[in-house]
Amino acid sequence: MAPADLPLTTIDVRGVADLGGHLPRPAAGDQPVEAVRAILADVRERGDAAVRECSERFDGVTLDALRVDPARVRAALDGLGTDLREALEAAREAIVEFQRSQLVPDRSSVRAGISVETLRRPVDRVGLYVPGGRAVYPSTVLMTAIPARVAGVGQVAVCVPPGDDGEVAEVTLAAAALAGVDEVYRIGGAQAIAAMAYGTESIAAVDVIAGPGNVYVAVAKREVAGVVGVPSAFAGPSEVVVVADEITPVTYAAIDLVVQAEHGPGGMAWLVTWSERVAAAVGEEVGRLAAASTRRDDVLATLAGGGYSVLVDGPDQAIEVANRIAPEHLELLCADPRALVPQVRHAGAVFCGPLSPAAVGDYLAGPSHVLPTFGTARFSGALTVEDFRKPMHVVEVDDGGLAAVAPHVVALARAEGLDSHAE
Repeated sequence: MAPADLPLTTIDVRGVADLGGHLPRPAAGDQPVEAVRAILADVRERGDAAVRECSERFDGVTLDALRVDPARVRAALDGLGTDLREALEAAREAIVEFQRSQLVPDRSSVRAGISVETLRRPVDRVGLYVPGGRAVYPSTVLMTAIPARVAGVGQVAVCVPPGDDGEVAEVTLAAAALAGVDEVYRIGGAQAIAAMAYGTESIAAVDVIAGPGNVYVAVAKREVAGVVGVPSAFAGPSEVVVVADEITPVTYAAIDLVVQAEHGPGGMAWLVTWSERVAAAVGEEVGRLAAASTRRDDVLATLAGGGYSVLVDGPDQAIEVANRIAPEHLELLCADPRALVPQVRHAGAVFCGPLSPAAVGDYLAGPSHVLPTFGTARFSGALTVEDFRKPMHVVEVDDGGLAAVAPHVVALARAEGLDSHAE
């Protein structure tokens, strides 16, 4: 395909005071809620049998045992090539160090004879979803399992969609061994979320489910929230907004757009610039790279539905556009990117400068690459170690404290009609 055949769809908001309605976003009605609910209900009712039927129906594989033999998981790490093992170990080290720095310490407060301690306790068991099928994601194993382990979680289970041969890729299994995962299951989609949430004959129910996936997986996690803990972010198809100007290397901007687009359809790849020349040059380079990509079909599918080039008045309006979109990844490849950071209110992660591509964040920066999509960066952030812990308060009152607050307790209890509270 010639580059000219694949332009980014242009949106011109120059001179527009109110951006509302000018920036396309997926509608809630586009999500397969009813289809997901049917899968969840089936797995809840019929357990392993429903999981196997879903795997045959959606993945085209017939499964016997759902769990991968632990001996095979260990063997995968032993059989890993030196370069790849060193890369995974370097990633593990960076993630562990960062996540340890994010642990919130226990705290205490004493006031007028009443002491309150806030103790943080890990959940007992977590279920992690790692995408598969279109690609393999050992990095996602590390980015989800290591924060859980640093949090002190006792049991970590991972679900991965099987390949065409019904197996999980060796490198993914190796990452699971390296991250200290206890159980690996070769199932994917909404059926995997259901199995982890409700439990089946083969899979014990978990306390928290985390990890990115396609829209079916993301909707399924939202549907089971309340049955299990689910971080508030909608971790769905990948997104990026690249802010570029005349100093931005055109190829760098184009590569970063294609990097996110190659994850597959349903995602978003936006260029935001105040230069018509940059918009044209980057659009042409995106077309060239997309045509040459080894994942050409996935890139084209993403760009067809979510590839845009937005022309703005300047840097301030560029950040206003980014805040409206609230993207998973925001890349400031323009001059003086740090000066724009204070204006950024909504983004999963911000990458400053042409030497800070999102790919570094995907693998080795340290924070988890499980980030909010679908605009949920407005109220949520990256997966962290604290998503696997919860606060518990310990309250102790001495004689003086009770005497001081007792009249207030009585007054409030009687106002609410709760006489036993007052007594």
